[in-house]
Amino acid sequence: MKREAYLYSTLPGNTVQCNTCQRRCVIPEGLHGWCGTRKNEGGRLSSLIYGEVSSLSINPIEKKPVFHFFPGSLWLSLGSVGCNFRCPGCQNWDIAHWRAGPMDTEYWSPEDVVSRANEAGCLGISWTFNEPALWFEYTLDSAKVAKAQGLYTNYVTNGFLAEEALDRIAPVLDVYRVDIKGFSDRTYARIGHIPTFSKILDVTVRAKRKGLHVEVVTNVIPGYNDDEQELRRLATWIKADLGQGTPWHVTRFHPHHELSGVPATPIATLERIRDLGKEAGLWYVYLGNVPGHEAENTRCHQCGELLIERHIFGVLQNRIRNGACPACGASIPGKFAAERNAERR
Repeated sequence: MKREAYLYSTLPGNTVQCNTCQRRCVIPEGLHGWCGTRKNEGGRLSSLIYGEVSSLSINPIEKKPVFHFFPGSLWLSLGSVGCNFRCPGCQNWDIAHWRAGPMDTEYWSPEDVVSRANEAGCLGISWTFNEPALWFEYTLDSAKVAKAQGLYTNYVTNGFLAEEALDRIAPVLDVYRVDIKGFSDRTYARIGHIPTFSKILDVTVRAKRKGLHVEVVTNVIPGYNDDEQELRRLATWIKADLGQGTPWHVTRFHPHHELSGVPATPIATLERIRDLGKEAGLWYVYLGNVPGHEAENTRCHQCGELLIERHIFGVLQNRIRNGACPACGASIPGKFAAERNAERR
């Protein structure tokens, strides 16, 4: 379904500039933007994917991964097609690398999605699988309906959305789960095909300052973004600009798509990066895609007490009480069950 884009500028000669993501494509009449999801039709920019759902499922929030926002809760997760990156090892490349043409999708209105989430007993709605910024008009409309009915909302994003887009959706967005794929222009040129990454950091900080719950993920690909010095700088930035209580998920890459010949990330590499994060002063550095590893669990940053025991995406036990460690009383950053009950009373 088509819908006029919410964020664009008109330029001379029926040309438009899309202001949804940081590419800010200048699009002549009749042509598409870089991602293929937006088209200049007579001097007006149209979104071609409004409500077009390629994937829909109900998942625990740990699958995003998000570990400090109501652990164990279920979320309706959905995505469309298209992306403003072309990551060579993308796990969802069949939908994310779509440019233009036929879509294997089904239309769901914002009201349909919210109704489905409520029927399934979900705590919230997560826009994921492809880059949600390209679905901006639909995610914004859906988020407004979701918030009106007491649901939480979550973006699983590469962080390349424009400041205007974040500012507009932030009032109805609760969780900003962002990929920071590395900490150099070289890494982002190889993985995301963008010339510079600094504005991704700026928008992430902006999300934090607007009160969104932020968690960071770095999928570590051998030979691409596993440089220890670069990752140490990333950890230092998280602590300085997002706060030492910000969860950092260091996840294991598995061979896929154009990187099918690259080996899976050695667990020892992930453990070393976790150590770097801890040395930089981060309280919560998790390892992902390593089932059964101790670093799936949450331990108190102050006394080391086991707070949340996990296995893959399941929460086996959660000992946090009133947002605090039961052993030493330290406040644990995030939102937990008691706060949810208080908000809904």
